[in-house]
Amino acid sequence: MKAQPKASHFIDGEYVEDTAGTPFESVYPATGEVIARLHAATPAIVERAVASAKRAQKEWAAVSPTARGRILKRAAEIMRERNRALSGLETLDTGKPIQETIVADPTSGADAFEFFGGIAAAGLNGSHIPLGQDFAFTKRVPLGVCVGIGAWNYPQQIACWKGAPALVCGNAMVFKPSENTPLGALKIAEILIEAGLPKGLFNVIQGDRATGPLLVEHPDVAKVSLTGSVPTGRKVAAAAAGRLKHVTMELGGKSPLIVFDDADLDSAVGGAMLGNFYSTGQVCSNGTRVFVHNAVRDDFLARLKARTERIVIGDPMDEATQLGPMVSYAQREKVLSYIEAGKAEGATLVTGGGIPNNVSGEGYYVQPTVFADVTDGMTIAREEIFGPVMCVLDFEDEDEVIARANATEFGLSGGVFTADLSRAHRVVDRLEAGTLWINTYNLCPVEIPFGGSKQSGFGRENSLSALEHYSELKTVYVAMGKVEAPY
Repeated sequence: MKAQPKASHFIDGEYVEDTAGTPFESVYPATGEVIARLHAATPAIVERAVASAKRAQKEWAAVSPTARGRILKRAAEIMRERNRALSGLETLDTGKPIQETIVADPTSGADAFEFFGGIAAAGLNGSHIPLGQDFAFTKRVPLGVCVGIGAWNYPQQIACWKGAPALVCGNAMVFKPSENTPLGALKIAEILIEAGLPKGLFNVIQGDRATGPLLVEHPDVAKVSLTGSVPTGRKVAAAAAGRLKHVTMELGGKSPLIVFDDADLDSAVGGAMLGNFYSTGQVCSNGTRVFVHNAVRDDFLARLKARTERIVIGDPMDEATQLGPMVSYAQREKVLSYIEAGKAEGATLVTGGGIPNNVSGEGYYVQPTVFADVTDGMTIAREEIFGPVMCVLDFEDEDEVIARANATEFGLSGGVFTADLSRAHRVVDRLEAGTLWINTYNLCPVEIPFGGSKQSGFGRENSLSALEHYSELKTVYVAMGKVEAPY
C-alpha cells in the first residue's frame, strides 16, 4: 500500500524536492507500513516558499473578493467530486476509518471553501462613518503572507479551515502539515491550482519542530495560525510576539460534558461517545470529563458500557469499521500510559483499557476505554490524553459541577445534556469555554465560530469571525472643507 507524492513540497504551483532535507517516513497507522518517504524543508525551501507567497500575494490583493471566492467555490466542487479518493488518502494518512473520513474530512474542507467563497464580497465590506460635513470609511485589507501549522488529527480539514479565510481575504498561505500526516495538504494545493488559484498563493512544505520556527520567525510572515498542543502554542505565540505578528491559536482541552438527571440518557451516552471515541479520541474539543448526576450514574454507565463494547474495531478501509488506530506508535504508548495511571490512582475501569486482540499486532490500536469513580485530582482528569479514554465523574448539584468543570487551565469546549432549557442556558453561560453545546456534542459546521479561551488559545476559526483574523481594518478620514489651524 503506497501513497508516495510526486515530491515532498508544493511551491509556486509545482512539486519541489530537496533531498538535503532530513528524510522521514509516512506510516499507515493500521499496519505500521511505510507508505511514503519525504524530506523536511531546508532553510532554502522555506525561503523559496515564503518568497513565492510574498510575490503572488501582491497581485492577489488586487483581485476582487468575488473573483477570489469564485476560485474557492470551484475548489470545493472538485473536492466533492473526488471525495472518495481524498477520504482514502486521509485514512492512509491518519488511520481514521473511511466510514468517518468520507463524511467528516474532505467534505468539511470543501464546506470551508464553499462558505468563504460564497461570503467573500459581503464579508469583506467596510463601513461609512458620517462626521457632519466630513466623513470616514473603513476597509478590510489583507495581512500579507500567512503561515498555517496543522495538527495530525484532521489534516485536510485544517488546511482548508486555515487556507479558505486567508485566501479570500487576499493573503497568501504557506502551510506546514504535521510530519505524522504529510500527504493530504499536498492534494489540497493541487486542487486549488486546478481550480484557478494563481501559483504561489498556497504553498505546502513539510517539516517538524525545527521547521516551524523558520516560518514563525521569518520577517516576511505577517500571521501565524496554529492548531496543536498547549506547550507548542506557548512556544509559537512567544516567537510570534517577539516580532508582533498576528496569531490564532487553536490548542488543546480537557473539556467538561455535564449530564443532568433529567437528560435523555441515550442521547447523553451517544454524545459522550462521540465526544470521546470519534477519530479514536484524537479531537481537541472532546468532552473527556463526563460529569454525571448521581441519580442516573449507574444507568448511564450500564448503557455506556454496553454500547462501547459494541464498537467495531478493525481495518480502517472497511466501511463497517467504526474505530481505527491511533496516529502513531508514540501516541498509542502515551495513551496506554495514561490508562495505567488511571488504574494506579484508583479509578474504576469499566471497559477497555488495553490493545484489542482482533487487529494487526503492528497497528497502533487502543480499545475504547471508560473509567468511573474518577476524581478531580487524578492525572486522567487533569491532563489531555488525546485518545479514546473517557473519564466519568459524579456530581450532585449545579453550582458544584460548574465550579469543578471550570477548575482547569483549559477552556476550549463544553457541553450540557438536560431537558430543562433554562438550566442549559444558565450552565453554558457560566462555563469558561469558547465553544459549547446543548444536548449534542462536537458539531462544528463552518457557519459557526470555533475556538477557545484560557490556555486553549485565542482567535476563532470558521464563520464570518475568521475574516477578522486574516485581515485588518484600514480607516480613512475624508475632509470636505479647508483645514483651519491656529498657527
